[in-house]
Amino acid sequence: MAYNDFDTGNHWLPFTPNRHFRKEPRVFVGADGMHFTTHDGRQVIDGISSLWCVGAGHNRSPINEAIKRQLDTLDYATAFQASNDRAFEAAGMIAAMAPGDLNKVLFCNSGSEAVDTALKVALAYHRARGEGHRNVFIGRERGYHGVGFGGMSVGGIPANRKAYGTALLPRVDHMRFIHDPVNHATIHGEDPVWKEDPLLELEQRILPLHDPSNVAAVIVEPVAGSAGWYLPPKGYLQRLREICDKHGILLIFDEVITGFGRMGTNFAADFYGVVPDMLTFAKCVTNGVIPLGGVICRDKLYDQMMKTDAPEYMVEFFHGYTYSGHPVACAAAVATLRLYEAEGLFARAAEMGKQLGDAFHATFKGLPNVIGIRSLGCAAAVELAPIAGTPGKRAYDVFLDCFQHGALVRPAGDVLVIAPPYIVEKSHIDQLVNTLADAIRRHA
Repeated sequence: MAYNDFDTGNHWLPFTPNRHFRKEPRVFVGADGMHFTTHDGRQVIDGISSLWCVGAGHNRSPINEAIKRQLDTLDYATAFQASNDRAFEAAGMIAAMAPGDLNKVLFCNSGSEAVDTALKVALAYHRARGEGHRNVFIGRERGYHGVGFGGMSVGGIPANRKAYGTALLPRVDHMRFIHDPVNHATIHGEDPVWKEDPLLELEQRILPLHDPSNVAAVIVEPVAGSAGWYLPPKGYLQRLREICDKHGILLIFDEVITGFGRMGTNFAADFYGVVPDMLTFAKCVTNGVIPLGGVICRDKLYDQMMKTDAPEYMVEFFHGYTYSGHPVACAAAVATLRLYEAEGLFARAAEMGKQLGDAFHATFKGLPNVIGIRSLGCAAAVELAPIAGTPGKRAYDVFLDCFQHGALVRPAGDVLVIAPPYIVEKSHIDQLVNTLADAIRRHA
């Protein structure tokens, strides 16, 4: 397809510098396996699983066929006062994969909706148990939890918040970020060991400031994905769990990025051995083919909400979406999860992730402007020194260079991330890493 065959003038692209895009459009018209086909007929390797979504690679027949069968059987059904068989099947599979007693699944359509859902569950749960005064949320600096007003409020990426300040939730605080660029600029497949306790501020300043009895929940990404693949210090998540338990605070893991194989395990909760009270998911649950997200809750949250003196015909939790548990999306999820298991793709993600990390540290160490290299699971990041006065421009220029040379990588500020589908081969890793290294050299 030639570029002139379609008009780009009406589509306002998300999280994109639209003025520049109009000058140099990057349009995909096909995808298969590890590669895209562009509007001008080029092949571009998908180095970011299309924004962390496509774990099994593009155009997988088992998923496509499941969707076609579902469309011929039940295309859509309301989720209010009724449901569909595929939603129950998907919920059962997801709950079986989750750790501990995370057994109750609330479906929605995206990670953003999943986070706002989890925050509402937290408030409703505390209210149901007679502690409705718990309405403070604690997030983390540079955390990303979607673009709903709740998610932006607990999120900590300044650019995502600055235009909406007066509309953000008022009772929110943020913990310090989890990166130490001085002592742990380079991290290769292991948790960094900090000399100090990064959670002292939570215990000694934030919780006393609000009083722990007023705090509803703490929400974190186990690994800070959107900010640029920043890894938690050793013992951090375990200690956070202990602090929350001590004060009756719910712990929410945002696993929209880390869930369903990115860490080589079902969830990052499994990787780190910590069971949260709620776990949000989206992206890889359907291989990115159809939007689906959700929240997995511990049994105690659901059970408490069901303990009500209201008549049985009364709704216990006034929340949901038109497309919650959409039968076609849930059919895609069922097929995707079966495919992951049949092909052992989570174990493959762990194996290929080690090769990706080795390649990153061998290739980027000593290159111009490289100030950090981080790898864990099936993802790795290289951090560049910013150009004075124009933060983010160096990484954006490198991203454009890589695209022109046939590789899609992800710029996040002055960080460049590679997080390929789990089907990635060593030859793909070599291509991605070498293309990125050459671009870094050209833009030194």
